Amino acid sequence: MSDPTMTRHAPEPRAENARRRAHATDRAAPVPPASTAGAEGRERLQLLNRELSLLEFNRRVLHQATDARTPLLERVKFIAIFASNLDEFFMKRVGGLKRQVASGVSVRSPDGRTPQEQLQAIRSVVVELQDLAAKTLDNDILPALREAGIELVRYNDLGPDDRARVEDWYRVSIFPVLTPLAVDPGHRFPFISNLSESLGVMLSAGERDETHFARVKIPDVRGRWVNADDPGAELAPPTAGLPLRLVSLEDIIRNNLDDLFPGMKIHEVMPFRVTRNADIDHDAEDADDLLETVETEMKQRRFARAVRLEVNVHPSPSILQFVVDELDLHPHDVYERGGLLEYSDLFEIASIDAPQLHDTPWKPAVPARLEDEDADIFSVIRAGDMLVHHPYESFGVSVERFLRAAARDPRVLAIKQTIYRTSADSPFVPELARAAESGKQVACLVELRARFEEMANVQRAQMLEKAGVHVAYGVMGLKTHAKISLVVRREPDAPGGLRCYGHIGTGNYNSRTAELYTDLGLLTCEPLLMQDIVELFNYLTGRSLKRDYNKLLVAPIGMRTGFYDLIDHEIEIARAGGAGRIVAKMNALDDQGVTEKLYEASSAGVKIDLIVRGFCCLRPGVPGLSENIRVRSIIGRFLEHSRVYHFGDGQAEPHEGKWYMGSADWMHRNLDYRVEAITPIESTDARKRLWTMMDAMLRDRRCAWTLNPDGSYSQLQPSPDDAPDSLEALGAFEWLMRLARPN
Repeated sequence: MSDPTMTRHAPEPRAENARRRAHATDRAAPVPPASTAGAEGRERLQLLNRELSLLEFNRRVLHQATDARTPLLERVKFIAIFASNLDEFFMKRVGGLKRQVASGVSVRSPDGRTPQEQLQAIRSVVVELQDLAAKTLDNDILPALREAGIELVRYNDLGPDDRARVEDWYRVSIFPVLTPLAVDPGHRFPFISNLSESLGVMLSAGERDETHFARVKIPDVRGRWVNADDPGAELAPPTAGLPLRLVSLEDIIRNNLDDLFPGMKIHEVMPFRVTRNADIDHDAEDADDLLETVETEMKQRRFARAVRLEVNVHPSPSILQFVVDELDLHPHDVYERGGLLEYSDLFEIASIDAPQLHDTPWKPAVPARLEDEDADIFSVIRAGDMLVHHPYESFGVSVERFLRAAARDPRVLAIKQTIYRTSADSPFVPELARAAESGKQVACLVELRARFEEMANVQRAQMLEKAGVHVAYGVMGLKTHAKISLVVRREPDAPGGLRCYGHIGTGNYNSRTAELYTDLGLLTCEPLLMQDIVELFNYLTGRSLKRDYNKLLVAPIGMRTGFYDLIDHEIEIARAGGAGRIVAKMNALDDQGVTEKLYEASSAGVKIDLIVRGFCCLRPGVPGLSENIRVRSIIGRFLEHSRVYHFGDGQAEPHEGKWYMGSADWMHRNLDYRVEAITPIESTDARKRLWTMMDAMLRDRRCAWTLNPDGSYSQLQPSPDDAPDSLEALGAFEWLMRLARPN
């Protein structure tokens, strides 16, 4: 049986598209930011710069690599994460700013900077951070690795026998893959792909004075580190008395260029790395077919303008100028730095199986209510709402088990799910396909515009469609970011013979990141909440104009005003002499309307604690504006990803107030331009667990940083009075793992 509300949005005439865009705009019109102080209040509204705050987050990530308390190979991993974050920052944020400059846009950021001024400030901070990363690697991490038996050696430092062994392997395994590309009147400058590492070579024919440029790309056919003692082997931990000696593939190729250019004289060699803009300017609302538009955008991104050129210190002036000219870059786009050119190569080293150099392995606990593997998970959920906290509790035995049971249960009639990002080996896609092939009605909202997941999601959508799943690509003009699943099951004792079950989460349906990110999920069959989820899926797959929900806060329809009302209620409590209280945890905060509301609440005496992992544009601790607001960031073993919102509601016990969790941060894009879902948490046990989690982060003095009014962060340190096994000294991650471990 087919359901017309679940079919993919088919291509339509442009006139109909225009009508639908107007329709989408009407139902998704953003609510203006709150303003209670008029023009003067807006002038005094103080905000931090988003881009610089994001770089401050990456500074905190880099600090994990400098912190001697972090296990050695975890330090290696964090320096690679820092570099990966910086790559994405240039692709997205710097790319967008440079496009504004090229387009003549002079609109100032909320903190008053032009795009050009932001680029100048960004460069200053990036140069500082890159210098710190290089010094940390060269002066601290590499010596520590050498002492631990993992030595990064230069090709020229190898002995004759070692060098011969590596060269023999290189001739067979790498040389045939290399493609030297010359530039001369008969050969154009080659395309340099995004984030690729290359060798620029200046050479001449014999004794001729005329030189020519050639480019050699470092291939991705294998890992970037080669075991000097066994070049063809995988990287393995060092054995007693026998260090693991690693030489970089780039160094091997660089020292064997004569084989690529026989008879030529090599004058200079310069390694370089290019970053391209990923902030493509497109209007998906003008698309006749979103699938086709996303595929086209991916092709455009591949050939987008370069925004950064990375080189080592003291590069060849002639090669550098040649590459800069060919890529149409400005000198300010060139970043000279020490250390490795390709820090992401360190992920290989960080993955070496040496347990003594890693964090103690963590195996997620099985929730007590799910310990019986044979128990019917639907009966477990009927016994009461279940809150699961990943990775402390297993994603596999909770969320995956729920969807797997639904796909295979003959009493299940329909399954609906959103997919934003998922892992390549995700069980969700094949289980949904299996359910559809068995005759169940299955609908899946696949968000094609999840940045850097576009092509993977296109392939998943096509796979699901082939299996008979009704695939929708979302609401025109909005990204679908909500993490929700719905299962409709035939049960004779339920009203009408059907009962709905649902999952609402803070993170993606991704089995791999569920082991690395902290996220929350609610498994429930509460009738009013299930009615909301049914209506929300109708909004996503059909043409619903519904604007009111029983319990869910849904963006962009009513989430903003819902949060405003909750903050206003705390303001009323404080002004009446009560204890106004807000505690909120999120990934990022940049929304001006929410920020202004929080400033108003602070001025009214509401005590506000914000736990913001990434960037935060709110300026805390400013007298007369935000003296009652504290902001902290937790950085450590796991990536804090859950979004939780608590409003005291005048209650004495913190778990008794109003609690919400879901997919949305307090960001402009989440509240106004994405479909998001925030659910209330009504179970007393679940609320107590949420407070335990939030309290741990508010007391943490091991992994916590506090935001200062000027935008800088200060790392907290345990007090001399804190016991070594106290929450304050252990930090939230270790404390919550201990609580999750079975007794």
